[in-house]
Formats: sequence, structure tokens, C-alpha cells
Amino acid sequence: MNRLLVSAFALALSAGALHAQTLTAVRNADIRSNNPGVNRDGNTDAVGQHMVEGLVGYAEDGSVGPLLAKSVDVSPDGKTYTFHLRKGVKFHNGATMSSADVLWSWNRYMDPKTDWRCRSDLDGRNGLKVVSATAPDTGTFVMEINEPNGLFLDTLARNDCGGTAVLHKDSVKADGSWDKPIGTGPFKLGEWKRGQSIELLAFDQYVSPKTDKRDGLIGLKRPLVKEARFMVIPDAATVKAGLLSGSLDLALVPESDVPDLKNAPNLALAIAPNPVRHGLIIQTRDPVMKNQALRQAIAAAIDFPELVANVSNGLGKPNNSPIYMTSKYFGEAEKQGFKYDPAAAKALLQKAGYKGEKITILANKRSSVPSFNTAVIAQAMMQAVGINAEIEVLEWATQLDRYNKGNYQMQAFSYSARFDPALGFEQISGPKDKQPRKIWEDPEALALIQKAMVVTDTAERQKIFDELHKRFIEQVPTIFTHNDLDIIAHNKRVTGVKPWASQLQLWEVSVAK
Repeated sequence: MNRLLVSAFALALSAGALHAQTLTAVRNADIRSNNPGVNRDGNTDAVGQHMVEGLVGYAEDGSVGPLLAKSVDVSPDGKTYTFHLRKGVKFHNGATMSSADVLWSWNRYMDPKTDWRCRSDLDGRNGLKVVSATAPDTGTFVMEINEPNGLFLDTLARNDCGGTAVLHKDSVKADGSWDKPIGTGPFKLGEWKRGQSIELLAFDQYVSPKTDKRDGLIGLKRPLVKEARFMVIPDAATVKAGLLSGSLDLALVPESDVPDLKNAPNLALAIAPNPVRHGLIIQTRDPVMKNQALRQAIAAAIDFPELVANVSNGLGKPNNSPIYMTSKYFGEAEKQGFKYDPAAAKALLQKAGYKGEKITILANKRSSVPSFNTAVIAQAMMQAVGINAEIEVLEWATQLDRYNKGNYQMQAFSYSARFDPALGFEQISGPKDKQPRKIWEDPEALALIQKAMVVTDTAERQKIFDELHKRFIEQVPTIFTHNDLDIIAHNKRVTGVKPWASQLQLWEVSVAK
């Protein structure tokens, strides 16, 4: 951020333009659009969820539950989904939502002209196909799919799909082109100053799907301020200064800022793990790294509590599982990870026939991920048991290209969030000949992942994930170290702040006058 822009933000915020009933939050980049699931990125999705809702949404534990639907019935053959809609739900223009609006929204998403990100996931190109969508009465919406699929509701709920938001038809202009979101969320769109701020206005007619507690996107979601404003501030130093001065109310901050912020008299910190996974990925087709005993030796050489404490300023906890720590599927089996045992590591090196071959760890120095620090600490621990480890620092674009091509031995790498464990395992698994970026290609593991994508019974899926985790720890295709942390710094006059899934949720948050 240039100096003029920094100064402009400082003046705007210090001028008192934001009154007590305005909640001032921060995004590190502007939204790409306000069109759900179209021309989007993570920032766009996070802001959009304040304005729009779908039939279903994610709970805090990664499960999917009713949102605009009050309940969902699934036929015995697993192919017909009947959504019973909540009564009295209003759009931002005052119109009452009905199944006709759901059908209109669905037909729009499936129109190629809309360019919806998730159409290919639901039109049969990737296997799953919605065969029909109907509105038999005003309170019922029915979708039929081509075959049973355990991830159908997850797909509808996905953030990158815009939650398959139900919109009023007045969201588009007379010619069918996009205008603005007229949704059912707790806030409605105010003024969007591109590159500067996004204003959200409380929707007075909003009714939460539940009234007992917050729970991700499907729980209590009342707008408790008249106005919420996302300021676009890419520069972390400017955000930090704004928090310390009191001109900003809340922001996601990096772990490196915690030491300076935790003792500030006007600030408090809210911290929770999220589904992002950090670790060391391994090219299992590399002539050296294909040796399973060697990979096991590397895992045994790493003191995970020490590594995680160092790279997270003492805030994180180790997690070696592809399943994140707050998932409903993170059970006793998933808690059993790699064991730090230098003696065992040396014995495994002998078993592997390791002769001191060089192992290069690729890393980058982006401040948003612990790549470089992880590589440095892992290198020292590997060297301590006799592994010839070196680090090569790359620009992120170059490192990502090497990842996509499978051109590496090891990388200190981070994977973006996946709520359902089947998607988390699929993210790293598959045949390298077709997708070089994939890592784990054990045929039995791939079959289990495919099964998990079809099975809907929770207990049966848990057994599958437990078995996958066991195989993963044994084969060591990747060494996950820990989950990322959401760290929200907020002014003490702000209450109700709750981190979840790397998103600033401004509902149920209030500002003292």
C-alpha cells in the first residue's frame, strides 16, 4: 500500500466518520463482485455470506444443516431431496420467499450465461447431476440427483458456490444482467466504494434459522449494529496501527502481531483453529522419497509440539491428520499421529538404506503462512538424526508451479480449507499421471475416499475416515503439522466476536456506545 493511501485511511478513520452504531472491520482485499458464486474469491465469499443464504449451510463442526430450509428429507434410494422451507422469510426488498424463488435461483445458476462456479459440479460433468428441480407447492422444493452422493448437500453449502444462495428475481436487471444481491441475510448491501470499503446495513426483518446459539452459518445470526463496514486495507502495518489507535474495531491478524497486540489496553484477542492445514508435502515418486521407511524416519525425527509452538508463537497445537481438529469426524483415531522418536528415526534410516542423499525442502517467505519457519525447524530436526536436508527458498508463484507439476522432493506447504473429510483427503489424493499435483495414490485409499463421497451414514463414514487416517500415518505421503489459527484482534468495546473458518462474521457482534 502506498503512503498516500495509508494516509487517506488514517485520516478517514481518525476523523470520526464512523459512529458508535457502525462496526468497522477489515478485509485485506476488495471483493471481486457481489454476485454469489460468480467472479469470486475468499474475500468475496466471506462478505457475501452476510447478505445471502442458501437452503443449507455449514455448522461450526463442518457438518451441513438446514438454513432457509427448516428440514430436509432424503428418499430411501438417496436420490431425491425434499427441502421444506422456513415460513415468513423475507428478502431485502420486503418480498416473502417461496419455492418459486428457489427454483428461479436454481435455474439461473444452471444457465451457462450466469457462469456459476459450481455448475460443473452439479450438471454431470464431474459425475453428480441434478436431474430435476421442482417446486410442487410454495413451501416445498424438490431436487433429484442421478445417483446417491454423500457430498450433495456439502456442494450446495460450499462457500465458493456462494452457498447456492436463494435470490429474489429483482437481483437481475430487465435484460437478465446482474444488478445487486437481494437476498435473505442479516445485512443488505449499502454503498460499495471499490477498493475502499463495503457498507452493510442491518436488515430489520431478518429472522435467524435458530434462536438458541451461534453455529457457523446456520445458527443465531442477528444484526446487532445498524451498519457494518468492511474497510479494504491490504497493508498489515496499517491494520495494526488502526487497531491500536481504536479507529478500527476488529480484524484478522497474523500470529506475528500477537506479541504487540495482546498487551494493548484497548484490545482483546479471540483465537480458534480453522480447517487450513500446514505441513510438509512429499513427492512419493521421487527416487529418494519413494522409500516409505525414509518417510517414516522423517516423521519420527520431528518434535511436533516444539515445531508448532515455534511457528505459531505458542498458540497452535499439533495435528497430523488431514482432518481438522474441530471437525465432527476428528475422533480418537485422528488424535493418534506421528511419534517423535529420534532413536526410531535413526533405525528407520538404516532400514531404508539411506546413504546421506540430499533432500531439498522448498519454501517461501510469505507472511501469511509458516512455510519458511517450518522448513528451517524441520531441517534442523532432520539433520539431528543424520538426514541431509537443505532448504531452497522460492517465490510463491514458482513454488506453486513446482507443486502443480509434481517437481519437488519436499515442500513446506499449506492447504486451503475443506470442511468434509472426504474432500480433505481428495485434495491430496489421486493418480499423479492424470493430476501431477496429487500426492497420495494408494489404490485402496483412493477407493475408500470414493466410498466416503457416496456414503451418507455418519457412523459408516467415521469408520472410513478412521481407516484412511491410519493408512495415512503409516504410509506418510505427507506430514501435516498443525491447523491454521483464526486470530481476531478487536476493541474491548466490541462484544460477541467469534472466530470460525477464517471468516469475520459481523452478526451477533455489537459495539458499546
